[in-house]
Amino acid sequence: MSFTRRQVLGGIAGLAVVGLGAGGARLWLARPQVTAEHDYELIAAPMDLELVPGHKTPALLYGNRFPGFEIRARQGDWLRVRFTNKLDQPTTIHWHGIRLPIEMDGVPYISQPPVQPGQSFVYLFKTPDAGSYWYHPHLMSSEQLGRGLVGPLIIDEREPSGFSHEKILCLKTWHVDEQGAFTAFSVPREAAREGTRGSLSTINGEHVPVIELPAGQVTRVRILNIDNTVTYRLNLPGSEAKIYAIDGHPVEPRDLDEQYWIGPGMRLELAIRGPAEGQELSLRDGVVRLGTVRGVAPLQGGSAEWPPALPHNPVSEPDLDKAETIDFKFEWVGAMTDYSKGQATPSLWQINGVAWQGGEEHKHNAPPLAKLELGKSYIFTLRNLTQYQHPIHLHGMTFKVLASNRRKIIPYYSDTYLLGKNESAKVALVADNPGLWMFHCHVIDHMETGLMGTIAVGDAWCG
Repeated sequence: MSFTRRQVLGGIAGLAVVGLGAGGARLWLARPQVTAEHDYELIAAPMDLELVPGHKTPALLYGNRFPGFEIRARQGDWLRVRFTNKLDQPTTIHWHGIRLPIEMDGVPYISQPPVQPGQSFVYLFKTPDAGSYWYHPHLMSSEQLGRGLVGPLIIDEREPSGFSHEKILCLKTWHVDEQGAFTAFSVPREAAREGTRGSLSTINGEHVPVIELPAGQVTRVRILNIDNTVTYRLNLPGSEAKIYAIDGHPVEPRDLDEQYWIGPGMRLELAIRGPAEGQELSLRDGVVRLGTVRGVAPLQGGSAEWPPALPHNPVSEPDLDKAETIDFKFEWVGAMTDYSKGQATPSLWQINGVAWQGGEEHKHNAPPLAKLELGKSYIFTLRNLTQYQHPIHLHGMTFKVLASNRRKIIPYYSDTYLLGKNESAKVALVADNPGLWMFHCHVIDHMETGLMGTIAVGDAWCG
């Protein structure tokens, strides 16, 4: 395998010419076939954004834009990203939801050293699964994600999907005041509850944007929750919409219910038939409007037909009859924290009685929460012993969601499960990727205050 400078420039130029639709949502029409290899230069650097009209917000961005530079590859191909850090602090990139080698996972002190200011690191891996993913730091996460270091990673199917139009909607609520200045990304009393919420909701960086869809035609809409904290109760009253994939993995197409709960880190792929030209629908979080969906003139080459189900990704099917069951308890321990000691990172949460210590800035030397045998099937029982929701995310592997004591589950594959208040759920997986993998809540200040651990697969832990 080889990469050329022409591929780098061609890849960047090919994405740069794609215009932004209303609200900054990208629209692809008659997308050309991607090349067999995908090579990118990616830079993280400070840049001001105008989130609040007339005011500047000192953001941190990938590729001088928000959302970050859109990286695309094709399923089964190599992806190479040469990342350069132009921040004044160390950072990494974690490729959320992608199954890849541990060396490419972007977790400091676990899979790689932090990328220091002025330094570069080459991420190189194959992309086994098509779907909607994203990338972000795994160091100083409250601040770095909070200030805008997030971007979409889209892996196209090897064969045409049946969709002729596409949009990407990145949901983020910013921690800013009325002048656009950042407020605290993590407040202990809020971190000990649902998490520290921002105040300004946006889609692709714009507050309550207009999202244009071709009238009467079916558009693939990829929704990514890249927020630090917020679980959105998505609904689109009056729409014709079907779910085609959850967290990157296809499902049998089904109607979008009255509302769909999408926690931090989660993704949802919808097929939406655009409303009549000039008609508007409200994309909402519960009863709060996030954006306006407006029907516009149909596009050439579009279709009003629902595409067939997307092809399944090559995820190993767990053997439930032979699977070993492991229990995980997610607990609140905030009452045990003595804030008078001035701890920079208080311990507020724990998994199986163990709280991750020191945030992400220090190597955690505690034994893994579980040690899995390579190639063996496991069932994880996830028990939430708290009154707050936790989107539980596993690096490096994909699990199959089996059951819940709180809701009906149609089994599906995922990397992030939204564990509700006092809920118990079962997920299953094949431990087929060796490494020491992070296992944590994706409410960022829950993660940083203890709700994180590791899962060892194979000989990854010898301590």
